[in-house]
Amino acid sequence: MGPNDVRRQWADRSGEFSPEYYAYYGPNETSETIHQILEDAVDPTASVLELGCGSGRHLSHLRDNGFENVHGIDINADSFEVMQEAYPELAASGTFYAAAIEDIVEEFDDGQFDVVYSIETLQHIHPDDAWVFEELARCTDDLLITVENEGADDNQTSGPDVNDSEYDFPLYYRDWNDIFTQFGLSQRDVTHEDPDTLRVFERQDS
Repeated sequence: MGPNDVRRQWADRSGEFSPEYYAYYGPNETSETIHQILEDAVDPTASVLELGCGSGRHLSHLRDNGFENVHGIDINADSFEVMQEAYPELAASGTFYAAAIEDIVEEFDDGQFDVVYSIETLQHIHPDDAWVFEELARCTDDLLITVENEGADDNQTSGPDVNDSEYDFPLYYRDWNDIFTQFGLSQRDVTHEDPDTLRVFERQDS
């Protein structure tokens, strides 16, 4: 499956793993984990960008807990219609981009966002578009957080780099520590769960 096919799948997605699907379930334990990390590390005025924000369940939780300078990117334009219904205050106050990460990230300034985070989104970036990871590090001023499926064996990738048989979309397994430490970030925390690994990176000069 090529990069355009992968993007098209998510841009047109309905049903399972769609914006409506996640809005139905609302904030979860990961939402609270992200909130706790931010509460301990940055000021409530910090600018926060979620990659693959969907209908906004995680950002809404942050907003409800005092983080109002929130931004989100999602390739599925339906996300923002669902957001208007499910989280109207978030939709009215946040800044959102209906675009693929690959189509918008180069427009961001260096260090534009104090915090950038991704929850099961970067695992869908096609290998041909791996250049975006350096761009994401570039526009991050303080913290970058990944909550991604990294593969088998306690989330340490030892098998194929791609899982294209379990779902109707591919999962690209990566060790995000190996990737983001190339671009001026250092890993300050890691937690291995099932199926995701949470990693917190900070700028080496912070």
